Amino acid sequence: MNHSSGMPPPAPHSGWPMPPPPLSGMSSGQMSTGNYSSGPQGPALPPPHPSIALGFNKSSFTYDELAAATTGFSQANLIGQGGFGFVHKGVLPNGKEIAVKSLKSGSGQGEREFQAEVEIISRVHHRHLVSLVGYCIAGGQRLLVYEFVPNKTLEFHLHGKGQPTMDFPTRLKIALGSAKGLAYLHEDCHPRIIHRDIKGSNILIDFSFEAKVADFGLAKLSQDNHTHVSTRVMGTFGYLAPEYASSGKLTEKSDVFSFGVVLLELITGRRPVDPSSEEDSLVDWARPLLTRAIEEGNFDGLADPMLGNNFNPQEMTRMVACAAASIRHSAKRRPKMSQIVRALEGDASLDDLIEVTKRGNSSPFGSGGGSSDYETSSYNNDMHKFRRKSLMNNSQEYASSEYGATNDYGNVSTRSSESPGILKNGSKKSSPEPRGRNFP
Repeated sequence: MNHSSGMPPPAPHSGWPMPPPPLSGMSSGQMSTGNYSSGPQGPALPPPHPSIALGFNKSSFTYDELAAATTGFSQANLIGQGGFGFVHKGVLPNGKEIAVKSLKSGSGQGEREFQAEVEIISRVHHRHLVSLVGYCIAGGQRLLVYEFVPNKTLEFHLHGKGQPTMDFPTRLKIALGSAKGLAYLHEDCHPRIIHRDIKGSNILIDFSFEAKVADFGLAKLSQDNHTHVSTRVMGTFGYLAPEYASSGKLTEKSDVFSFGVVLLELITGRRPVDPSSEEDSLVDWARPLLTRAIEEGNFDGLADPMLGNNFNPQEMTRMVACAAASIRHSAKRRPKMSQIVRALEGDASLDDLIEVTKRGNSSPFGSGGGSSDYETSSYNNDMHKFRRKSLMNNSQEYASSEYGATNDYGNVSTRSSESPGILKNGSKKSSPEPRGRNFP
């Protein structure tokens, strides 16, 4: 990676790299509170900055403090980069580890994302969501300070070359934690929050293999009972909900679809899409196998072969049913995230999810005949167009993330030409026996 080509020029007289330009009307130590009152719908989001609870004694930082913490935003401390900007690991004088996200200079997209993160994420507190603990807005400097999550990403552990096979209890644990984080955003925050870029590289993993959903730069607030239509379709190819990819129509059910793709990754060990091939996406490939698994209890060809038979069939059935219901073409017939949480925990019957999955015309995943639903043929056409556009623009959003490009968050290529298949390193492993959950 040619890091120097992407970083801003050095700041005059400081010796540190120059961060992005300032957010208009805001300065270090200031943050616009916005209007988060939800009226009768529920309580407003809590006050910003969970800093004290996480052991931080401040929420606003100077640029020099963050530069010192990251050794001058050095290459050695670079742990990721993506469409938003760069992420550096840092250590504060009190020993606390942080992840500092710097906005790319001159990125209009990044400026909007920064504003969204400052306003929204500082008010979100949940054990399965990455916490924003501070910020720096001073002059031409814009940075966000997050808690540091040390054990890379779900994408790294599932798809990183040479990684040991993740056992099924760990996969289920990560699925459940991620689902709880999303359910909180959708149903316990008022106004509700839509993430809009759920993917494996935005699910960080700690050393206990607890999942934390990261990167709310694409998050949007959506008032209850309204559909938000975005002027910019953002997100990652392979995870995009069909109605969102085609029209920008956005609800929390868009996140549900993307989460269903993550579940498919956990079930199958496959990537969402192979950018080097025009073959079906993981979603299209999996649909008939999901149907068979639900109707016959047969997971052959669907479950990751690296697992062997080392999984609980009832737990696998729960995950399969949740995935199948989540990736329906019809957004209104996808479950809520709270339903997925209960199903994954085994606290709810799968009958409702399975019946929803079986209803339809020619396909259990069809639209059910509603004229307003997004049909399979239209979805396939739009996905082919979107794939071609992504490749032509060389954007490769499909697997990019601020978390996961380098070092501590994982050496995962974002432009892999690997098959979306089972093997992690391009060759057959000597044994399909999965290792325990405390793998390195």
